[in-house]
Amino acid sequence: MQRQIIPQTMGQQFGRRSWAEPWKIKMVEPIRMTSREERERAIAEAGYNTFLLRSDDVYIDLLTDSGTSAMSDRQWAGLMLGDEAYAGSRNFYRLEATIQDYYGYRFVVPTHQGRGAEHLISQALIQPGDVIPGNMYFTTTRLHQELAGGRFVDVIIDEAHDPQSEHPFKGNVDLGKLQALIDEAGAERVRYVSLAGTVNMAGGQPVSMDNVRTLRELCDRYGIPIYLDATRMAENAYFIQEREPGYADKPIAAILKEFCSYTDGAWMSAKKDSLVNIGGWLAVNDEEVFDAARNLVVVYEGLHTYGGMAGRDMEALAIGIEESVQDDHIRSRIGQVRYLGELLVDWGIPIVCPVGGHAIFLDAKRFYPHIRQNEFPAQMLAAQLYLDSGIRAMERGVVSAGRDPETGDHRYPALELVRLTIPRRVYTQAHMDVTAEAVKAVYDARMETRGLDMVYEPKYLRFFQARFQPLVA
Repeated sequence: MQRQIIPQTMGQQFGRRSWAEPWKIKMVEPIRMTSREERERAIAEAGYNTFLLRSDDVYIDLLTDSGTSAMSDRQWAGLMLGDEAYAGSRNFYRLEATIQDYYGYRFVVPTHQGRGAEHLISQALIQPGDVIPGNMYFTTTRLHQELAGGRFVDVIIDEAHDPQSEHPFKGNVDLGKLQALIDEAGAERVRYVSLAGTVNMAGGQPVSMDNVRTLRELCDRYGIPIYLDATRMAENAYFIQEREPGYADKPIAAILKEFCSYTDGAWMSAKKDSLVNIGGWLAVNDEEVFDAARNLVVVYEGLHTYGGMAGRDMEALAIGIEESVQDDHIRSRIGQVRYLGELLVDWGIPIVCPVGGHAIFLDAKRFYPHIRQNEFPAQMLAAQLYLDSGIRAMERGVVSAGRDPETGDHRYPALELVRLTIPRRVYTQAHMDVTAEAVKAVYDARMETRGLDMVYEPKYLRFFQARFQPLVA
């Protein structure tokens, strides 16, 4: 019997009836469990960095949900409708209309993926010395803001930094922190609020509708725009539907569009919510910002009617947007993540609570209390999980946080996490059971584990390519 993972309102309606995915499998890709000896060799060659493993050496790949989802039969069929004209592809106009319909923004600029859109908005808006407040940093977003001369300031609520807090909307902006920043820096230097829904680095935690509505009122008093990282906003909309009064009977699509209406624009890594393997976009309401971004996209991405994407990919993306806001889909997607989280909580394994939308985040500080943060406990936990069972996860702690550009020292975030990221429509409940059992095996052996030494560190976004070696006990 499957675990009960449907929302309480549905549970009351259907009692304890089993739940099943709203799709059936049409094609399979074989995967293979390697031997312990093979995994030991592979992780050593990868410098104990799971990003440097070959996918052929991985059994269950939970590194990321970015571009790893399974497309539907409609999306695959849409690939055959690709108009590969260099200029004016019909697929661009289909994509543009779909984004306008579901997200509500006036102007659309396609990009090859989300960080291309982050780069465009940063270059178009930020001047040296500007301040960009946001609800916790994301790695590539903050880097693009810093490279443009800005300074990111975290204004998320304090509960977001506490993995044991059960606050239902840990992604919320602390309006008092934002007001203090405006008073200190001056409204003219606060270029825009960088709002993420859901907040990846906090454990996939959502922002409430009340919070974004109140944030809009505060920003309007000072003429400060709000730009949204909409990468996982469909998941955020689900949490609003589930947890916020007045939204239980509203469809995901309506909640998503209302949320976006309180912002001035958004960037999107379509490789997450929108169920495609590549693609992104920037959408804004301000025509001057649009004009600047449309000019820059030609320099960095491609012509403004393809932005680095093939016509067929734009068609698949338009279809993926439509599928991503279907209520049964998003309930299934978050339900699978919740199922894995409930297993781990039942076994007393420390994770970020409440369970977020796209991943389970293991709390490496509580997992390995004997390993100091400068010995990279989350990095080692990801490596140990791979060694145990061939499951690939990723570090979200001191390695991902990088170094302070002024002091050169490690940034030490309050959260030291390992992310088990669940691709959409890819793995079954049995894969979640195997994953949970692997985490428990590593947890049971935790006191035998030591930390790591970083032996190679690239200049930017070091978590992608850094290399480590185990510390000698």
